[in-house]
Amino acid sequence: MALLKKINHRVEADKNSGFGTNAGSYGGRFVNKNGTPNIEKSGMHLLRRISWYHTMIDMPNWKFMLILFTFYIAINFVFAVIYYAIGIQHLDGIAQSQSPLIQFGQAYFFSAQTFTTVGYGHISPTGFLTSALSAAEALIGLLSFAIATGLFFGRFSKPTAFLKFSHHALISPYGKNKGLMIRVVPFKNTNFTDAKAKVTLGLSFEENGEKTNKFYNLELELDQINALSLSWTLVHPITENSPLYNFTEEDFKKTHGEILVFITTFDDMFSNTVAARTSYTFEEIIYGAKFETMYNRSSDNTKTILHLDKLNQYEMVNL
Repeated sequence: MALLKKINHRVEADKNSGFGTNAGSYGGRFVNKNGTPNIEKSGMHLLRRISWYHTMIDMPNWKFMLILFTFYIAINFVFAVIYYAIGIQHLDGIAQSQSPLIQFGQAYFFSAQTFTTVGYGHISPTGFLTSALSAAEALIGLLSFAIATGLFFGRFSKPTAFLKFSHHALISPYGKNKGLMIRVVPFKNTNFTDAKAKVTLGLSFEENGEKTNKFYNLELELDQINALSLSWTLVHPITENSPLYNFTEEDFKKTHGEILVFITTFDDMFSNTVAARTSYTFEEIIYGAKFETMYNRSSDNTKTILHLDKLNQYEMVNL
């Protein structure tokens, strides 16, 4: 009830947030730091509730390459075992006098040549079973490389918002009052135009004996800019019209709240609209700090230098 009294009742809750109001059914934060929903789905078979295409497109590069190499090594190992089981004598070019380990190794590399359709000609299949198996492996290899090529293209061509958010949100001086400030910056050689931002406050508290979630739209000093070339500090003025107007530093420490940030912008490179999301729990809000400037003019006064390593730098101030 103490938190309920702190909320500015001049501000109406947002009923279109997309998040449920039943706080007793929620666990953890609403949105992860990387922008993904903090939700784990169950009640359906794994193969039906997961899109493998989206999974392969979105996973980190190292994991994607690891899966490709693992698949390549494993499938050639399987075919090598089958070739060896049929009989090494059906692979013309492998000497029968060699040790079993060397014979298996040569069968493995014959499988790799067949799978990739390289076919050096040193070893060739003889007999129906071995020839049929090599033909089937060549087909599987062609289909596998076609799928891998499609995934590579999808990963490179996927519209991505190359934007980074500051690790912390700050409560900083803003005019004669205070302001909630979040910084975002483009970190690659892309051109963003028509950038729009929306910031939502989510609070969990007890009302009439029940735990509930309420969401409030936080009005920004600027919610749209023509070009996003330098850093953009999203500023929510904490005025009499803000749901955070009565919050003190102690309230931010004791309250279970979260700031949800959504940005959409047009990327000239992809010729498409891209989106970026993140969130800040109240534990990730620093009270009484302001961001340091992260760009300055060049020494010859011909360019503006944007220092990406200063995205998270701030200094403490008195409010």
